[in-house]
Amino acid sequence: MFLHELIPVEAISTPLKGKNKQEVIEEMVELLCKTGRVTDKDSVLKSILEREKTMSTGVGEGVAIPHGKSDGVTELAGALGICPEGVDFDSIDKKPAYIIFAMEATKDNPGPHIRALSKISRLLKNEEFRNTIINAGSPEKIYEAIKTKELA
Repeated sequence: MFLHELIPVEAISTPLKGKNKQEVIEEMVELLCKTGRVTDKDSVLKSILEREKTMSTGVGEGVAIPHGKSDGVTELAGALGICPEGVDFDSIDKKPAYIIFAMEATKDNPGPHIRALSKISRLLKNEEFRNTIINAGSPEKIYEAIKTKELA
């Protein structure tokens, strides 16, 4: 599985308009809807917010990965947003999140979800790559940066 196959250009946004975690998550759910895989937007939003209540998905290093599982998608859906000013995501390192990856999986097939989380984590451990996508300036350039990195 490649992230550039999971996240179409239409589901990438820079800059995000949200100014807090709730607004950013709502915006990310809108982006997930652009994948064509969301059948119930409210169900997706509810599952991501419920997951966030359990434990913040702010993983540190300027990254947050809000995600959930519901019957509101036909298959794994992914989206990416950039918050150039950063947003408080209750991250484990107490720093703002600049890169937001959102995912929603079906309840009955967690495998792709777990593989995608792992792939995102591996890609974003690289500070140079994080800076590249933060500063890319357009969804197309972000998409190309992800694709190039994955296929290298």
